[in-house]
Amino acid sequence: MIRLWLVAFASCASAPAVPVPVRPTPLSVQVSLPATGLSEAERTTHALNRLAFGPSGGDRQRIAAMGLEAWLSEQLTPGVDPAMDERLSGFKTLDLSVAEALREFPRPDQRLKAMGVDPGSPAGQEAARRLVKESPEELPRQLLIELTQAKLLRAATSKRQLEEVLVDFWFNHFNVSAEKNRVRWMVNAYEREAIRPHVFGRFRELLGATAKHPAMLWYLDNWMSVRDGFELPPAFRKSLGDDAGPPRALGLNENYARELLELHTVGVNAGYTQADVREAARALTGWGLELRQRQRDFARFEFHRLAHDDGPKRVFGLELPAGLGQDDGERLLDHLARHPATARHLATKLCQRLVSEQPPPALVDRVAATFLRTDGDLTATYLAVIESPEFWSPANVGTLTRTPLEFVVGAVRTVGTLDEVQRPLAAVLDQLGQPLYRCPPPTGYPEHGAHWISAGALVSRINFGLRLATGRIPGVEVALPPKDTPVDVLARDVLGRPASASTIATVERALRQDDDVDERRGPQVAKVVGLLLGSPEFQKQ
Repeated sequence: MIRLWLVAFASCASAPAVPVPVRPTPLSVQVSLPATGLSEAERTTHALNRLAFGPSGGDRQRIAAMGLEAWLSEQLTPGVDPAMDERLSGFKTLDLSVAEALREFPRPDQRLKAMGVDPGSPAGQEAARRLVKESPEELPRQLLIELTQAKLLRAATSKRQLEEVLVDFWFNHFNVSAEKNRVRWMVNAYEREAIRPHVFGRFRELLGATAKHPAMLWYLDNWMSVRDGFELPPAFRKSLGDDAGPPRALGLNENYARELLELHTVGVNAGYTQADVREAARALTGWGLELRQRQRDFARFEFHRLAHDDGPKRVFGLELPAGLGQDDGERLLDHLARHPATARHLATKLCQRLVSEQPPPALVDRVAATFLRTDGDLTATYLAVIESPEFWSPANVGTLTRTPLEFVVGAVRTVGTLDEVQRPLAAVLDQLGQPLYRCPPPTGYPEHGAHWISAGALVSRINFGLRLATGRIPGVEVALPPKDTPVDVLARDVLGRPASASTIATVERALRQDDDVDERRGPQVAKVVGLLLGSPEFQKQ
């Protein structure tokens, strides 16, 4: 049966703590949709697949009651979700600053040293094992556990669905990984302070917030980038400690400057040179972390004038005279944020995420023009995509492949409600290759479907669909149709559109061949729903 699914899919697949600013947004965004060949039900399904984490019964009801344009206007107008805030209030780590996270969740060896125990001694090793067994919620990994749980909960249940989609998009665009040293203590604050407040603001504000956040400064090593010949004072060198990297590595570091150009702004094909990368790195020297002789938190941005290269620079057409200090970097970000190449790079990525892996050039041109005309107003840029005929074209419906996050959350939203995020749900994302907040390269996770779909991945998705529909994912309350619901009706309910003849035939064949159904897993309708969640159509949105 699984082989049949693989063949079917192959036939259709394309492949300081930083203060949080007040959002400078309009009171309301008005959406006016173009004429389309889609029915009202099809438009609703398409909107929920692309601008939310998949259709849910609750969102369908809200759209039916208020109208699709009103729902889209609400989604584009920043607001609050009190019910979501209430559900998140039980997570004790979500609101911690970087300094608080470092202080309250030290590494086990640091905790033991504070208790006067040598971590390397037999007694220390036994104490460490006891800590892991008896108090796992006190370990640093609790920070990532709760952040992952909160992301899944928001994606599955928040009424602010578009905001969650955009937070995921921009975090991936400005990726940092909790796998890199101290970033694990910083990633929570990074999403809360640098990403989430700016998704409906201006791109320049988002760019600046990420550039100055300790998580990005640490992840791409810009906190250690200093002018040639600069020597850190001995007291500060000592304060860096064993986990901060060798002090002798201090010098000009091009990591952030390169990704700033290649990934965050103008894009790899914009025509910049290695000389531009080096000049950008010079402009950003001294953009580091607060250093104090008796404090090792490194939890806030601080500009170090003495470490800055104050000579003249020329970066990708921008002239920077000598003596600007921190303003070197600020002017560089201004220049890149408003550059036509940045507008096109971002417009392409947004259209690839929301419309098509190969977006029509005319659409990209219009979206880029809106970005430039509005000085990088992201809400206006999203609106240019959503109101476009291309977004609603039947040719672009059901053509994008769901990432593991989109698949897992979409499946949960399809079959029921998420009451509590437990480890088995998050573990599915690890198994499918998208562990949240742990993507090592700065490119973030790929958006293209070919990366996510293989024979092995499809088997894993089918197995998850069956476990979910048969009630074997803890924390998910499953609500299934009546037992006697025909397969084609179930398919329309699960997929939001009619299933292909091959999918219906594959499901019916699997049911006929399965003579030893384990009744403990629920009625046959659950198996049908599970198979449909693993079908080629459900992998598309």
